[in-house]
Amino acid sequence: MTKNLTYIGKRLKTGDRAPDFSLMSHLGDRICLSDFRGKRNILIAFFPLSWTPI
Repeated sequence: MTKNLTYIGKRLKTGDRAPDFSLMSHLGDRICLSDFRGKRNILIAFFPLSWTPI
């Protein structure tokens, strides 16, 4: 059984900096958004209910 997690906070507007967060990679490594600060391009994509292991 999985946990339902809901974030309740302020909505971001275009141009706002995203809050830092961390996730586990498919290799089991913890990756933080802050690891990519200062890099040229970052794409964050969420695929709810895609039924894939990633």
